[in-house]
Amino acid sequence: MNRTRSNAFRRPGRTVGRRWQIVGVAAVAVTVVGVGLGVASASESSVSTIVCPGVAQALPAVPAQSQAEVERNLALLNTQVSEANNRLKTSTGQGGANFVQNAILGPLKDKRVSTIDRIVISIGRHAAKPSLDENALATCGVKQGGQTVASEPTSVKTQSADAAAASAGKITCPSVADKLPAIPAQSQAEVQRNLALLNTQIDEANKRLAGSVGQGGPNFVQNAILGPLKDKRVSTIDRIVISIGRHASKPVLDEQGLGTCTVGAGGTVSTPEPTAVATANPSTGGNQTGAAPTVKCPELTGLPSIPAQAQAEVKSNLTLLQTQINEANARLAGTVGQGGPNFIQNAILGPLADKRTATINRIATAIGRNAPRPDLNVEGTAPCTLNK
Repeated sequence: MNRTRSNAFRRPGRTVGRRWQIVGVAAVAVTVVGVGLGVASASESSVSTIVCPGVAQALPAVPAQSQAEVERNLALLNTQVSEANNRLKTSTGQGGANFVQNAILGPLKDKRVSTIDRIVISIGRHAAKPSLDENALATCGVKQGGQTVASEPTSVKTQSADAAAASAGKITCPSVADKLPAIPAQSQAEVQRNLALLNTQIDEANKRLAGSVGQGGPNFVQNAILGPLKDKRVSTIDRIVISIGRHASKPVLDEQGLGTCTVGAGGTVSTPEPTAVATANPSTGGNQTGAAPTVKCPELTGLPSIPAQAQAEVKSNLTLLQTQINEANARLAGTVGQGGPNFIQNAILGPLADKRTATINRIATAIGRNAPRPDLNVEGTAPCTLNK
């Protein structure tokens, strides 16, 4: 009886004890959860964010040709900051005092410098290369409090192609057409074609200038654009001079001076070369300073009465003498300015004397077949001179 009662009395006590244990455990659990919430809240309030200087706002108007590349690199700047922020959040508590600077901010700066440099280069291909403090724009910091940082705008203001070209400057060259004399008709087409070529060369050089702004070193424009342009112009001007010299007096031009061009600021443009030229009077043989020289030959004298059998041959050779003079005059008109001081004597008068000697001898021989051979003074009659 006593044992039964004692057991009966003990059971309620154990039940009560267990109940208190459950209550205690629950209380501890609630306390732990409460502490966890408190920690999360504190962690949330201490989140750090990487902040970087804006790049888009530091850019000038961007040439249309560079727009896509610049916007792509601005978007890449946002990607780089986002990746760095993720790295910052997932590495909290890692490393020593300089962990963030060495492992996150330092590499981020290197990436940003490269990206900003690509933006500058892209703009510089088609307009004036912007001068940016790349080192400062690439340097980022850490901001406490978890505040949202504005992303880099990726839409940029564009610059027209004309504005880009104007900012690059324009090439100006000395005029050539106004330095030329009246052009022989035979040279007109070639001279006009080369004057038009001078304009084409300037246009091509201006396009090269606008498309290479910011490239190379301080001598890039001179070495890569103005120097080659001068070489082309000198060759073209020389062709003009030679063309005129084939049919008139060869003009004396300062080809080196006329071939040298410069770059003018503010979009100053050279006046295009006129391609229509004044032509010389064809009746002057293309010599703009007066009539071309003509051949002056002695008359054939001392002819006796011509036997009937020789008349046709003598008449034919007398006509040939005049034909030879006409051919020599045409050769004189077509070669003014060519050769050296002895050109006319060696190339025209000398050959003409040889032809006349042979022709006069044929006349004497024809007469001599049917009558006494006449002395026609070949040595004095064959050589010709020039009418001054």
